[in-house]
Amino acid sequence: MATLTTAKLTQLIADALLANNTSMANATCVARALAAADADELYSHGSARTPAYAAQSKSGKVNGHATPVIHKVATSALQVDAAGGFAFPALELGLKHVKPLAKETGIAALSIKHSHHSGAIGHHIEELARDGLIGLAFSNAPAAIAPPGGSVPLFGTNPIAFSCPREKGDPLVIDLSLSTVARGKVKLAADRGESIPLGWAVDKAGKPTSNAASALAGSMTAIGDNKGAALALMVEILCAGISDSNFGYDAGTFFTGEGKPPSIAQLFIVIDPSHFASGFKQRIEAILNMIEQQPGTRTPGARRFSKRKESLDKGIEIDDELLENIITLGSEQSP
Repeated sequence: MATLTTAKLTQLIADALLANNTSMANATCVARALAAADADELYSHGSARTPAYAAQSKSGKVNGHATPVIHKVATSALQVDAAGGFAFPALELGLKHVKPLAKETGIAALSIKHSHHSGAIGHHIEELARDGLIGLAFSNAPAAIAPPGGSVPLFGTNPIAFSCPREKGDPLVIDLSLSTVARGKVKLAADRGESIPLGWAVDKAGKPTSNAASALAGSMTAIGDNKGAALALMVEILCAGISDSNFGYDAGTFFTGEGKPPSIAQLFIVIDPSHFASGFKQRIEAILNMIEQQPGTRTPGARRFSKRKESLDKGIEIDDELLENIITLGSEQSP
């Protein structure tokens, strides 16, 4: 394992994307997001995504030179067209404009269409909480979960996230996929030739498997079984349904440069609690303190902040083979 500063890792990822048909602005934005995931030890959404992202930009499956465009579609609703490009530039643009709108109106919505992988989705709404706002985030994804009773994946793992400000310190951040684990963890295991725990996924025949490659070819299990699958359907509708983007079963994979574009979608709902209740942060502290007072407990998201501090102090660890691959990608000649 090699150890790099966040700045160094960000630069290497940006170089890899720049050399593979991505604009400077987009490469820098994407690199920041991937390095930030690694800093929180969310490795399945970090630099490990670089080779796949670069391959997709190089082939044109994702438009590495896209410029997102924002429109106000209602008094308190915005929509950003990611134009088939990476999600992160579109998310940055939309969240920058939805924040003041939520503060003005009390609640605002942001839809992102024709988008791509949103990475560690909790990162995007963490900053809302640091500015006193509540954030809800949803994203659909390429098909990975079969409907209850079925065997063919239709819904994505469809992550959801929630952020909430606190009186002091880091905000509350809840970030989870609607599969038992994020599919990126299975892809990471497959790339490394590692097995996965039983219960994460089933193979094409619908049988539980510990083989990561068989899991990718089969179906992820949903959290809470039928309940998780129902939530995944809800997210498909909230994201792709209202934005005329691809449902999971129509979306191309995030993992290779071949095939059709994902063109999926995200939805963000932003709330300014000060419009609804005075003393909001104090009330939140009351319930969170009740959690933290119990031995062995922690609030959701606390681990990522702890790991982020460690990464700032000690650097980010990255697999030697992956690092070499990223450096090699950065030396390629952009078309």
